[in-house]
Amino acid sequence: PMWIPLIAVLAGVSPMESQMPRDAVTAGGLIYLSSTLPLDDRGALAGAGDIAAQTRAVLARARATLSASGSSLERVAAVTVYLKSAADFAAMNDAYRTFWPKDPPTRTTIIADVGTPGALVAMSMIAVPSGGERVVLHPASWKASPNPYSYAIKSGDTLFLSGLVSRNGRDNTVVTGDVRSQTKVIMDNAGELLQAAGMTHGNIVSARVFLTDAATFQQMNEVYRSYFPTAPPARATVQAGLAGNQYGVEITIVASSAKREVITADARPPNPNLSTGIRAGTRIYLSGALGNTPDNKGDVAAQTRETLAKLKSALTAAGCTPADVVDTLVYITDLQSSAAVEREYRAFFGNHNPARTVVRSGLMSGDGLVEIMLTAVKR
Repeated sequence: PMWIPLIAVLAGVSPMESQMPRDAVTAGGLIYLSSTLPLDDRGALAGAGDIAAQTRAVLARARATLSASGSSLERVAAVTVYLKSAADFAAMNDAYRTFWPKDPPTRTTIIADVGTPGALVAMSMIAVPSGGERVVLHPASWKASPNPYSYAIKSGDTLFLSGLVSRNGRDNTVVTGDVRSQTKVIMDNAGELLQAAGMTHGNIVSARVFLTDAATFQQMNEVYRSYFPTAPPARATVQAGLAGNQYGVEITIVASSAKREVITADARPPNPNLSTGIRAGTRIYLSGALGNTPDNKGDVAAQTRETLAKLKSALTAAGCTPADVVDTLVYITDLQSSAAVEREYRAFFGNHNPARTVVRSGLMSGDGLVEIMLTAVKR
């Protein structure tokens, strides 16, 4: 087949007998691409041991998928790169930048084991259909990024920011300090990018936080939540490697100028660090959910069922069903558990196939084995 389910590839096992995630899902004026691997036209791994060749293979496949979906690489708004080794970052960049000589997408790059032997890189994307708005925004006092990405791209009411690290936008110098200090720099930089789009921190609807050390989770939270006195965005936080070893935290943000509504799925007191979900216009962003309880410790299938049950409650509170989900992000701590996660995932979605990305990462809950974050569109 031209596309192999990433959850199977990451585990190093054969594709399971289930319906595959769709290469791309179009909904609400955006196109969501499942994570793309470096495969050739026959579905075989391309560019053995060559990160540049594999980067080109990933982007060539993504270009074909986008073309079939009524878009193009030039219309991509956001890319997440999953790179097996930080040592390949520079060579990946060199190959990557040739696909976007002008106005590249926003981008986040994390270091994650892509699992299958020989695969060095994978990428997921969000694109704008041909004819849709795609505007690059850049604060007048900031230098261009030294790497091939734009800091902010707006499409309609939605703003995508690149993964931000503790760097001075005016001269691209590293701002040193502990995770508290780095988080403050990131959130202040986000504020300047939001301002360029006519928005504020109050317009943020979703965030993904990557920490190199799980022990710094509460340090990050202390600073992060100070930017959201009420109704914080949906969020998922995981432990992952970053492209630069001088950084301890990276944050990727989505904001919206549409009417913002907090989704509450139960009667528990609000979490000061995140909301269960945020509705912005027709889009619903749900926080990463975990399903670990004292009764299911070590049981990834049971945790996945509990996680999906929580997400279903949140979808119901938003007036949606699993059939409205357009994009899923699955964080898993052990790739050998992916078959069990896949069975529960498929039972939950049935014949509905959202775009999907699966990443091996550490979770912030010590007993947690799987975390799932969803985006839905109420059609």
